[in-house]
Amino acid sequence: MRRPTTNPTDPVGRAVLVVTSLEDVTADLVIEELNSLGARIVRVDPADIGPELTFGATLGPGGWTGSLTTPSRAAAFEEIGAVYYRRPNPWQMPQLHGADNRTRVFAAAEAKHGLGGLLTNIPGCRYVNHPAAAARAEFKTAQLQTAVRIGLPVPPTLITNDVGRARAFAEEHGPVVYKPFRGLPVSDDGQAGAIWAQRIDPQTLDESIAWTAHLFQAEVPMTADARITVVGREVFAQQICAPDGALDWRRGDWDALEHQPLTVPPAVAEMLFTYLDAFGLVFGCFDFVLREDLPQDAPERFTFIECNPGGQWGWLPDSTDIAMAFARLLTEGPRP
Repeated sequence: MRRPTTNPTDPVGRAVLVVTSLEDVTADLVIEELNSLGARIVRVDPADIGPELTFGATLGPGGWTGSLTTPSRAAAFEEIGAVYYRRPNPWQMPQLHGADNRTRVFAAAEAKHGLGGLLTNIPGCRYVNHPAAAARAEFKTAQLQTAVRIGLPVPPTLITNDVGRARAFAEEHGPVVYKPFRGLPVSDDGQAGAIWAQRIDPQTLDESIAWTAHLFQAEVPMTADARITVVGREVFAQQICAPDGALDWRRGDWDALEHQPLTVPPAVAEMLFTYLDAFGLVFGCFDFVLREDLPQDAPERFTFIECNPGGQWGWLPDSTDIAMAFARLLTEGPRP
């Protein structure tokens, strides 16, 4: 892919604000491409608020004016043309040494609603993605409903805390897969963990289901998974196979995964654009399963599983092209 060496779409030099943690290597890829376009970049983690991150904003007839300053960069709010909102650290205020928990919680909430409120309401700014839109799009219930509404194939699905309904669903649609709605929280000793999609034995369903919500889906006969990354109106697709044929490819060694470029039928691509528009998003990582019983070029072969509005893509073989797509989108100037 030919890369432009200048940035003709940003003649006035409006800054790109990258909101994320310091250790975000995926954001690093986008920043590298932004630098190749000559963009002016300010990277900030709002959770660093304190002597190393200062700001001030005054309300006038045209909105908020002021500036944001880090040890290495500064930008006026009115100069920011785009925000790449990735994965900033939580508002925890660990730097308030000696403060009790109540003070920390209060300070974190004030920072979120003050600084966070400014960063998410920059007039005329292009957000990729706006955190409010991304938060709404994270609910799997809304994802599945939207996919059905726009015509994407979705497996038969049940959300319940009723064991009788779960057993009846498994009897009608078996084999059935259980999937968590969210990732597993960090344990008390700081260890990360995960619960992967897994087949269930209906005989193991019992009254403990009543204590929380569960997502069950009919298992789809599949040849492979697909990860489709959409940035603006650019589509990047990879077919993914786990060497051991695992139901959920995320649970194993990612370096051992087998990737192959995948052609997305135009009808499916249009539905993905419609999906993103429905949530006010401009980027999403879509996961599909590819049915084994349908022709390769059939749109119905692509069965929707989920869309992560802040998904990871830096590990994909085409990550450089994806990063450049982000850079182009962020330097197009303010949203229409």
